[in-house]
Amino acid sequence: MGTKTPYLSVVIPVFNEEDNIRGLSGRLKKVLTDMGCSYEIIFIDDGSTDRSLEILKKCQNEFYGITIIEFNRNYGQHAAIFAGFERSTGEIVVTLDADLQNPPEEIPKLVNKAEEGFEVVATVRVERKDSIFRRCASYTINRITAKITGANLRDYGCMLRAYRKNIVKLMCASKEISTFIPVLATFYAKNIAEIQVEHFPRNEGKSKYGITRLISLQFDLMTSFSVWPLRMLMFLGLAASLSGVGFGAYLISMRIVMGSEWAAGGVFTLIAVLFFFVGTQFLAIGLLGEYIGRIYSEVRKRPRFVIEKIYSREEETYR
Repeated sequence: MGTKTPYLSVVIPVFNEEDNIRGLSGRLKKVLTDMGCSYEIIFIDDGSTDRSLEILKKCQNEFYGITIIEFNRNYGQHAAIFAGFERSTGEIVVTLDADLQNPPEEIPKLVNKAEEGFEVVATVRVERKDSIFRRCASYTINRITAKITGANLRDYGCMLRAYRKNIVKLMCASKEISTFIPVLATFYAKNIAEIQVEHFPRNEGKSKYGITRLISLQFDLMTSFSVWPLRMLMFLGLAASLSGVGFGAYLISMRIVMGSEWAAGGVFTLIAVLFFFVGTQFLAIGLLGEYIGRIYSEVRKRPRFVIEKIYSREEETYR
């Protein structure tokens, strides 16, 4: 017999993954059935331009417990996951990408760990099958993120994670426009675990995280969760000011000692110092502009996403 409220919710954002959806749905169905608990699967179509939504509808007719949320356009992975969070009702909520690089067969491992009393179960991808550029960029972002947040997790980029219902509710209550879910969860959770999961190469479709999105993600992390960059700019400005005073004193003293001819030879040094200070000022202005821009986005209080339609089979009980 089914129950009205599922024990497990699986939230999956989808953007142009027509080649992976059917395989993912079949494997997911087998894994969740073998687990023996009640469940729901929530797919969020994040403005796909291929046949992803059409295939999702066919899967919904073939499998029980599937809900589809259709966005009116692309809003990004984290907005899609928030839409799934708001719809989910399970005691444990697992997020999973649709590209099959993180296998759904790892879900029982996450659920078992969460049942040990952990509110968030993070994951570390072992033997990653990404390019060396992606691995290096990911390592850098993970180290910076750990420094900013104070949560020393090794892999913030893996979206295969499990959250307790209370943590999901707290994240949904946070109405920030620009945010990063794995980091946001660490602010609310008391007990966090990190386990290793398998990682496979992408066989179908293309990665949605290029260099532009990685840079944008890093700005989200810096400006949404810390004022550390502003403090660094303050110290950099102080150091630059003191250096300027010291260098000015040095030039005056050397002019007195060596004469005016020596001072004329320092023109290019002065130009180099000038460029350094000007560059520092532009960096500070740009970073301040980034913070102000995000403040502007927040005070407008526009919705994170717009849902075009929800496809649900309410008459079903959760298996």
